[in-house]
Amino acid sequence: MFQVSQHVYFQTLQPSTMSMVLFASVVRVRDGLPLSASTDFEQDKGLQDSKRHLKDVSKKLRQFPDRCTLKSGHYNVNFTSSLGVGYMMICRESYPNVLAFCFLDELQREFIVTYDTTRISSAVRPYSFIEFDNFIQKIKQRYNSPRSLSTKISLADMQTEIKLRPPYQLSPEDLGSINGFSHQAPSKYKGIAPHQMLEPVTLPGVVSCVLSLLCAGLNLLRGVHAIESLLQNDDADFNYVIAFFLGTAACLYQCCLLAYFSVWRNIKSFLTFALICLCNMYLYELRNVWQILFHVMVGAFTTLQIRLRQPQGKAPDYNV
Repeated sequence: MFQVSQHVYFQTLQPSTMSMVLFASVVRVRDGLPLSASTDFEQDKGLQDSKRHLKDVSKKLRQFPDRCTLKSGHYNVNFTSSLGVGYMMICRESYPNVLAFCFLDELQREFIVTYDTTRISSAVRPYSFIEFDNFIQKIKQRYNSPRSLSTKISLADMQTEIKLRPPYQLSPEDLGSINGFSHQAPSKYKGIAPHQMLEPVTLPGVVSCVLSLLCAGLNLLRGVHAIESLLQNDDADFNYVIAFFLGTAACLYQCCLLAYFSVWRNIKSFLTFALICLCNMYLYELRNVWQILFHVMVGAFTTLQIRLRQPQGKAPDYNV
């Protein structure tokens, strides 16, 4: 089955004098500073328009997911971003996405091995790493000669990766917001791309999750007892039941925030911690100081672990 899939891909890329990968560049994400780019002599108007689109997008990479495609006439602008660096390319619209993003992944691997983050961050002049163009030209030649790739790329793995996490398709409206036509519109891509993976959980993270589950269990148990007391005694305060169950929900939600990525994750964790504090303040008549301190400290510890467990910066592995 793999051989059939491989045959289908390379059948669409028969050797010809027409290049498929036309332009590539490396930029710094925080300000769009171009670090390196390929040398080309194409004067096609459509390609020049695509380059202008690429330049516009490069200035606002932080607003978009870490893997995107923009259709520009008969060309596609593809890019990925990782560890503060964006990798961009222009190819013909018929060029397969799996090969385009494999090209960008190979570009990224070589760049992060060649240059350290300190040097990248301190770069001031455009094209400070113009010598990297030599490598860009080499892989352009390889990806423009598909038969030379047949033994170096696992198409099955690439197809699976693209299927699981396809690139976001940028629209003309996205470019409009970049070029200043809709400054008032909030960015749809604030933060990080959907399906973003978090860094591996640490031992303190596991401990905080276990303690949060313990606090949730204690709150749930006390809440059930409060309901029983309410049924037996009409003078019991129903608000205590609400406080116990809100505390349970807050502890469980902190575990979810620790385990999974979500938009405004840090803000949600602080708000959840505030709810835990409020619940325990209300329950001061039913708990001693040490019990309240235990619940608050566990909430603070879990909030810290949520803050420390950041999204992964590395781009996906295409098994090139």
